[in-house]
Amino acid sequence: MAEIVSMPKLGFDMAEGLLTRWVKAEGETVNKGDVLAEIETDKATVEVESTFSGVVFRHVVPQGTSVPVGEPIAVIADAGEKVDEAALGLSGAPKAAATTPKEEAPAAAANIPAPAAVSVPTGEMKASPIAKRIARESNLDLSKVSGTGPDGRIVRKDVEEYLSSAKVAVVSPAAPVSAPAAAPAAALPLVIPTGMIPEDKVIPVERLRAAIGRRMVESKTQLPHFYVSHTYKAEALMQMRKEVNELVVDDQKLSVNDFIIKAAALALRQYPNLNSALKGDTIVRYGHINIGVAVAVPGGLMTVVVRDADQKPIRAISVEVKAMVARARSGKVRPEDIEGSTFSISNLGMYDVDSFIAIINPPEAAILAVGSIQQVAVVENGVVTSGQRMTAAISADHRITDGAEAAQFMQALAVYLERPMRLLI
Repeated sequence: MAEIVSMPKLGFDMAEGLLTRWVKAEGETVNKGDVLAEIETDKATVEVESTFSGVVFRHVVPQGTSVPVGEPIAVIADAGEKVDEAALGLSGAPKAAATTPKEEAPAAAANIPAPAAVSVPTGEMKASPIAKRIARESNLDLSKVSGTGPDGRIVRKDVEEYLSSAKVAVVSPAAPVSAPAAAPAAALPLVIPTGMIPEDKVIPVERLRAAIGRRMVESKTQLPHFYVSHTYKAEALMQMRKEVNELVVDDQKLSVNDFIIKAAALALRQYPNLNSALKGDTIVRYGHINIGVAVAVPGGLMTVVVRDADQKPIRAISVEVKAMVARARSGKVRPEDIEGSTFSISNLGMYDVDSFIAIINPPEAAILAVGSIQQVAVVENGVVTSGQRMTAAISADHRITDGAEAAQFMQALAVYLERPMRLLI
């Protein structure tokens, strides 16, 4: 039976997606769970899996097309099935061209410029995230590539065609120039060499950065934030992490953030208001505790989601996060990687940050900001001694919760982080 595949909604504020590449061609067999297409959203380039098995009967839209959420993008049917397109409501929809779609059209050989010798930041060009990543890895100057996507956008095929047709030179540092013998330091005048000051650059805002800016402005202007911080004793946590990591192989070692994810998920069971969202004049308290983890990616920030984190052992959480972060940074996230979070954590501990506050990721009710674990002087029983401490701050929506509840949540977090054996039971 013929089935319609529609443009998925990958985030509560997504209105449309750019279909950048068909992975399965018309007439090709596809199984449920196979990657069908790549779709670019404001946040990332996402691999969309087929929800049906059969044969790709038709691409309803060509590559390079922006499609509203919920609109048809493909038809999957049984092998040899006669499909009544009118019954599917597709009689007036344009059929994808039989020839190579616009995004896949190779650049004419005559238009391929001489090999580039200089690499420039890929963020300055109008190009898809995948195109930028390939260019960056290949040390390719994107200004030398002709874009065949919508409005001249450089897409994956353009970069691949260029790289296959021209050998891109890598910048070699200029040969050192012999300098005359240096004068005594006291005799050297303070001279700024000519040409050392870089010129101003005008850099277009990428889709991911624009989406972050738009959502954060909405969050800060529409959500009444308040903040509660707490400093945690971290000696027991660091000792337990050390002991566990001595028993596992390198690629399975646990991070501090893995413990924090589990601890936050368990604390949210006690304070469900912080695992909620305001929708109209009602508050939705989520049954699932899905922890969003902020990840730095080229061009901005992305949140990957650990589903039902309160139900999973820490090692399972660690494996999931590692896999999702790898996909996010390679531009190959899956829809389920980035949607459905109910509470978020932003951890800057690896950057030696004392403490900070984060902006709520709407429509969630709260976000936890985590700083570094540091060796500091502490007073215990009237004696100054050395201790390991970590400061975290929760930002919460005052329409949904209040300071007392947020403070109690931070105390509950201390029960798990300062006695981490509870996280393993």
